[in-house]
Amino acid sequence: MKKTLPLLASLFFIILGVQVSAQTFTLEKLAEFNKLGMPEFKNEMKKINYSFHDKTESSEFKLNEYESPDHTFKIGKFVYSKDKSQDRIECEFPEQRDYHKFLSAAINAGYKETGKGNIITKEPYVDYHKGKQHIRFILPKDNQNGPYSVLVFK
Repeated sequence: MKKTLPLLASLFFIILGVQVSAQTFTLEKLAEFNKLGMPEFKNEMKKINYSFHDKTESSEFKLNEYESPDHTFKIGKFVYSKDKSQDRIECEFPEQRDYHKFLSAAINAGYKETGKGNIITKEPYVDYHKGKQHIRFILPKDNQNGPYSVLVFK
């Protein structure tokens, strides 16, 4: 029993660390990721133990997506070939409480609501701006529990 208690305690803190690490992104950190080139972004994802999820390439953009060790958070970096103002980081998560944390952080940082609409797949969004900085919050469709997304544009 004496040997298993330290082992169980260690396992608990490892699991807790994985859970917490997935939720430590801030709007500032997402903006920093947006400033990185794709190779540097990939290295950052490896450092925080996010695993490669998907890659999409077209004539207009490249997207690399990664997911958290607990498979609850996804983060993607879009790089557009022509319109660099569309470059962005997209963070997707399942919990409404995380949505409210990001939204509160944006409002507290001085972002103001500037528009609403629906993305092409019909989920509603709300845009916020602070000077030239642009953040978009995407909510789930009505009667769905998730996912929620925050997009930080370059």
